[in-house]
Amino acid sequence: MSEIKEACGLFGIYGHPEAARMCYFGLYAMQHRGQESAGIVSWDGSKIREQRGMGLVADVFNERHLGKELKGNIAIGHIRYSTTGASLIRNAQPFLVRFKDLGIAIAHNGNLVNTLELRRELEDEGSIFQSTVDSEVLVHLIAKNLNGKSLEEAVIAACNRVQGAYSLLIQANNKMIAVRDPHGFKPLALGRLADNYVFASETCAFDLIEAEYIRPLQPGEMVVVENGRLTSYRIAEPTRVSQCIFELIYFARPDSVVFGEVVYERRKRMGEVLALEAPQDADFVMPFPDSGNYAAIGYSRQSGLPLELAMIRNHYVGRTFINPSQDMRDFGTRVKLNPVRSMIKNKRVLIVEDSIVRGTTIRTRVKKLRELGAREIHMRVSCPPIRFPCFFGIDFSSKGELIAAHHAEEDIARFIGLDSLHYLSVEGLLTAVSEPKDYCLACFTGDYVVDPCAGLSKLCLEEKPVKTTGTG
Repeated sequence: MSEIKEACGLFGIYGHPEAARMCYFGLYAMQHRGQESAGIVSWDGSKIREQRGMGLVADVFNERHLGKELKGNIAIGHIRYSTTGASLIRNAQPFLVRFKDLGIAIAHNGNLVNTLELRRELEDEGSIFQSTVDSEVLVHLIAKNLNGKSLEEAVIAACNRVQGAYSLLIQANNKMIAVRDPHGFKPLALGRLADNYVFASETCAFDLIEAEYIRPLQPGEMVVVENGRLTSYRIAEPTRVSQCIFELIYFARPDSVVFGEVVYERRKRMGEVLALEAPQDADFVMPFPDSGNYAAIGYSRQSGLPLELAMIRNHYVGRTFINPSQDMRDFGTRVKLNPVRSMIKNKRVLIVEDSIVRGTTIRTRVKKLRELGAREIHMRVSCPPIRFPCFFGIDFSSKGELIAAHHAEEDIARFIGLDSLHYLSVEGLLTAVSEPKDYCLACFTGDYVVDPCAGLSKLCLEEKPVKTTGTG
């Protein structure tokens, strides 16, 4: 399913002689989490250094950056999708400021929901903003609280003012701080490489650099590394855990451990439950690569239907595709995936997908299967219907763009061109994870653990508040 963007991956390493290079590899492993911009900030004992740019990790950094310019044994890195607003270099992270004798860099995964109120408050007090990212609000709040407080105290004070989703990596000279919000919306894991501590949004980054995965940071936990010593703090009282279920459905790499779950196994289990809920007589099961692959394995295993990879993905398609017209958008869809013609004609095909957001891309692919002579086309979706916007870091922020928000299942099937359609139930989804009470299901149920309108009441009557850019 190619219609959802998540926003951002974080990586940090403390104490390694080639910290920037390790950071590069960590970001490279998580490239799927963000393809608009990338950045690394390093500390060499006396100077903080940065390199940020638009595009893929391999395009932003070269050997000169990694071998000479980004010196030091401490580094944090960030890759980004923007969920709102423009994709601009000034919004690329880590966001770096200098305050007194500190160089403070921050990398943020998540969206804050009270950014507008806090930004207006800070501007009234004299703060000047350089970007439209909500992460800059955090930087100003930290700086504001540094007078008379330690950095750790300033970070806690800043976190207690913001509402929404945030996993953070903060680098301040020779100190690194990792924070996860009290609800635990976004993942952040702790690992170790020899005597060096590492942090990453996903454990696949640890695998590439051969680091040992230790554990996920707990919701509401702050971990501080200084002079090679790690200290853990709790930044807020325990609250309702609300981890993003889409990490397991779609975002995370299947070889990662996220929220303590092996992603591959969870997706396969979703497919198995889907087969129990909605069996179908068909000639074979097929996924739309790569998003539906693992649920399709589970569906095939549970149902006994053979699994066929009858749709082939072109892995060499570039990151961007200029689509000035509907014809070109359709071409962009076709160039990524192409069916094996001989597999389709006169066959009863059952497609397993991980999600449907707008339905337009899937409709184009199903139309192609019809043109190739498929006798029946059925679809099973390994998550419930997405009916409500996400305000915490997924780019479906408008209810109007969600097909399931306005149409019944049979109408969606008719629009896409299917003989039958079934979504995994919420109850079925929760049986596929280890701790069902610990997940955010707001995009399915509308039950938001944090009020998405927090901070807007004071601004609703004012003229055009500044538009801020979520960071994922």
